Amino acid sequence: MLVTLEGLDGSGKTTVWERLRADDEVEATFTREPTDSWYGEAVMRSIQNDGADSLAELFLYTADHAAHLADTVRPALEDDSLVVSDRYSDSRYAYQGATLADSDHFDDPLAYVKQVHEPWTRPPDLTVYLDLDPETAARRSGATNKFETAEYLADVRANYERLIDAEPDRFVRVDATQDPETVYEQVRDALA
Repeated sequence: MLVTLEGLDGSGKTTVWERLRADDEVEATFTREPTDSWYGEAVMRSIQNDGADSLAELFLYTADHAAHLADTVRPALEDDSLVVSDRYSDSRYAYQGATLADSDHFDDPLAYVKQVHEPWTRPPDLTVYLDLDPETAARRSGATNKFETAEYLADVRANYERLIDAEPDRFVRVDATQDPETVYEQVRDALA
């Protein structure tokens, strides 16, 4: 089973993921995107570059995801392991869909990103969405890069809502404004 943790920057995904990794009762392959590979390093470099081309950036993310799927996710699933990923394809759809929204080349940027990504992904079985308003997300994340402003995160959140509306049975929404212990327990409950 592939479980993904999704949400805006600052929603607590990585904190929950790290707690799950440290929990002796949770046996899983823990992974994340961007990865620690050279593909992931290229993605991180583009995140730090405010002038990075949005379409080129989408393909960097897609390459990182394809390698992640081939090298980590599929092998773990073939071994019947539970896989828990801190970010996965929905992040691409939501974030890159928002990034490409300013382009005149796409009628529906989110749909375009999904179409590009489709041959190189495997849909999650369960996605835990840590829901947080854009202003709080920007404040928590520190607005350290182009993806962490409240205005941009509002567009990302709207894209996540579209994804949830399209597949409501796959998503479990957790209110990320709650205290960290409550958020963690609700994520654990969703995994159970």
